[in-house]
Amino acid sequence: MKYVPSKTTSITLLSLVLFSAVGAAQCAQVGTNRNALVGAWKLVSLEEPSADGQLHRADCAGQFVFTNDGMASVQVMYRSAQTGSAYAQGGYEASYGSYHIDDLSTFTFHIDGALVRALIGKDLKRTYEISGNRLTVKSTNPDEHWQVTWERY
Repeated sequence: MKYVPSKTTSITLLSLVLFSAVGAAQCAQVGTNRNALVGAWKLVSLEEPSADGQLHRADCAGQFVFTNDGMASVQVMYRSAQTGSAYAQGGYEASYGSYHIDDLSTFTFHIDGALVRALIGKDLKRTYEISGNRLTVKSTNPDEHWQVTWERY
């Protein structure tokens, strides 16, 4: 006796194949985005709110490095010593750890080590956008209103 799949079985199998293909495509896209982050980026601009709440460009230099195996490191040096910041101490910001891509526009940076010790162990979720050789990063925290633009070395 020859087995002939029912229409329901055929539709179910077709749905499974399509969902698998969509899932694989999304995984591939996330992998592609991770590869797009990999490399060294130099700081182009860092905009942060001033005391009056308006964004201004900080006078600083820095770099952000993403490795292919999921590690990252960021350093920012403010040219005039800044005293109070959640990420910097004495005008310098430095942290390293692992990162993973959450979706097509966000990544999470897990801090393994930092100059500001209160950051160690935290997961910092960030939005990002790559346009040409520029990477723009912002916090997903609604209380933080900074924006950093990096350019690929």
